[in-house]
Amino acid sequence: MTDRPVSLLIADDDEVTRSGLGTLLAAQPGITVAGSASDGVEAVELARLLCPDVVLMDVRMPRRNGIEATRLLLRADGAVPKVVVITTFENDDYVTAALSAGASGFVLKRLPVPQIAEAIRVVAAGEAILFPAALRRMVTARPLSSADALPRATLTGREEEVLRLMATGLSNPEIAQRLVVSMETVKTHVGNVLAKLGAQNRTHAVVLAYESGFVVPGLADRL
Repeated sequence: MTDRPVSLLIADDDEVTRSGLGTLLAAQPGITVAGSASDGVEAVELARLLCPDVVLMDVRMPRRNGIEATRLLLRADGAVPKVVVITTFENDDYVTAALSAGASGFVLKRLPVPQIAEAIRVVAAGEAILFPAALRRMVTARPLSSADALPRATLTGREEEVLRLMATGLSNPEIAQRLVVSMETVKTHVGNVLAKLGAQNRTHAVVLAYESGFVVPGLADRL
């Protein structure tokens, strides 16, 4: 990650939350708040105008919710911002849908501001924010999709192993250490997994793994 501050756009329909987060996050090191949006329509328009590195996206907003806004932003050609979903509840179905639309992760509004800021910086650096326990609760709260949703037959044995480790929340260095392989090898496997699953990012791949039944809640932690 460079020394350039992370440019952030905040999208939330609650004015107090939007203003408060903007002030507090702007005071955090390495973050500059480029603007704020009050709904999903404005979020897409401002993101295209301001070109922020990250959009902190509430999911329940009028006119266009955070899911559709995320999908529109990430479908665009050229450089697109990373999206971090912010929500009040861990079991929000909207969050799982936003992750499936390509968001890089999610944070809870009740988290201390420094933790939210760190999540923004991590995502801007190209990583994902995974909270496996909360993600499992969200996914298993809904009926699982058919296992056919995950084209397992196209994954090699090592790629399946990497996907399972991703589902536990391990980072690339941790996966490399677990499998006793190089970081470059892990990056190659992760890239192959994302390409074969048609996943926007590793968070989306993990959502697909849980929803399809490829990773069973509770068993992944024992890998």
